[in-house]
Amino acid sequence: MIEALQLPPRKDPQKRTVSPTRPPEARSRASLGLSAAAAEGRFALQVCAECNAVQYPPRDACSNCIGTDLPWQNISPAGLLLADTVIQTSTKLYFRERTPWRMGTVKLDAGPVVLCHIHSDCKKNAPVTMLNRLDAAGQGVLLAIPTTRTTNMEDDPLLRALSADPKHRRILITDAWNPNTPALATALIEAGAAAVFVGESESWRPHPNRAALAQIDKVEVQPLDVTDTASVKKLAGEFGGKTDILINNARFMRPGGVLERGDTVFARDEMEVNYLGLMRLAQAFGPAMCGRTADGVNASAAWVNILSVNALSNSPDYGCFSASNAAAYSLSQSLRGEFRSAGLRVMNCFVGPTDDAWYQPLPPPKVLPAAVARSVVDGLKAGLEDVWCGDVAKDVRERWMRDAKVLEREMTTGVDGA
Repeated sequence: MIEALQLPPRKDPQKRTVSPTRPPEARSRASLGLSAAAAEGRFALQVCAECNAVQYPPRDACSNCIGTDLPWQNISPAGLLLADTVIQTSTKLYFRERTPWRMGTVKLDAGPVVLCHIHSDCKKNAPVTMLNRLDAAGQGVLLAIPTTRTTNMEDDPLLRALSADPKHRRILITDAWNPNTPALATALIEAGAAAVFVGESESWRPHPNRAALAQIDKVEVQPLDVTDTASVKKLAGEFGGKTDILINNARFMRPGGVLERGDTVFARDEMEVNYLGLMRLAQAFGPAMCGRTADGVNASAAWVNILSVNALSNSPDYGCFSASNAAAYSLSQSLRGEFRSAGLRVMNCFVGPTDDAWYQPLPPPKVLPAAVARSVVDGLKAGLEDVWCGDVAKDVRERWMRDAKVLEREMTTGVDGA
């Protein structure tokens, strides 16, 4: 049985912070499909289009019929633990620092026998459920967990290393003004966060979230204006070494496209907050967070961006806002590459129209703040890279995956020539 994870003691600033290391990340092009599925929390393997044989490990030709058409498909994660062993030492520094490490073989109900990591509560010759998770190098790895939930299951060191669970972590939310902030703070505290810091710009102006945040235990409001480099650096100087998860929900939006605006004032504000604000935050908080990814229970774990799903395909009704989110999405991909050397995860939460004043003209369905908070917490616990929140976001994503050009026509064409 896993012992409950205890809140770590206050870190001694005189002790050396462990330097980040990462597991081997070299992968064949075929095996990158496993990482792509893990980024969205799917258990998928190659399935031969000719003979339907499920493949493992990933390969370029079917092991049964030598066919070369091997699309990735979601399959049943059920299996049986055949054998296991505990690795006591390793030639790889990442694993040597984390031994003992449990490995084993699982016979999948779908057919193949896979080599995988094993949760501490799994028993030999017992049913298990397979998870496909991203490791510290951003590559997909397989993990077997018990089919039936066990006590303190999430506190297993291996499972925690393959996620960004908020439990006992200190979290910064960047925008107290965003309508989803109180729900985010509440959900994070309920998930076990040790503390939640909330950035607030223009603190002299009253806003409804202030009273709501004051009623939530373990929440501390701090001055932060993502459009002001000095403000961002000042907060990073005080809290950069304490931030384990940063959630950037700073947002400036106004309806309208290029011609409807007539000037660039609001567009400049959208870029300042939605794009350049993200850059300022990354430059100020990124180095400290990257330096603490191997710091035990105190380790930094994830960077979260909450973006409009129209970052994928522009909606002309909110054309300039969509463009700023597209820029932020592209920047987040750059950060994912820059943070990967330290093992800091970047998660994008794509959200459809939210239930607030700026989306008032749009018809339902709209995303409630509680749904955004739930998606963020669930995504952190599963160690995901991409999360899709709301029916609209999921629908846009499916159409974008099917044919991005068709989606562009659907998003930009008026009704009856309007």
